[in-house]
Amino acid sequence: MAHVEIDAARCKACRLCIAVCPKKMLRPACALNARGVYPTEAEDPAGCLGCLQCVLVCPDAAITVRDDKAKKARSGK
Repeated sequence: MAHVEIDAARCKACRLCIAVCPKKMLRPACALNARGVYPTEAEDPAGCLGCLQCVLVCPDAAITVRDDKAKKARSGK
């Protein structure tokens, strides 16, 4: 599994990531960011497939996907 992180301060709410997510786990947040928009957030950040489609379409580089398996392998757990 992977873990998706969205930098709400960088997000301009274009919603491209929401459109391409195969698990449909991304949604608009309930609170405005400093830009005055509702940034994208993940309903279940740890439920990410790790396909990186959201990362590829984000024009603001506001999304990071981390591989939980690689992290566990490095830590020995």
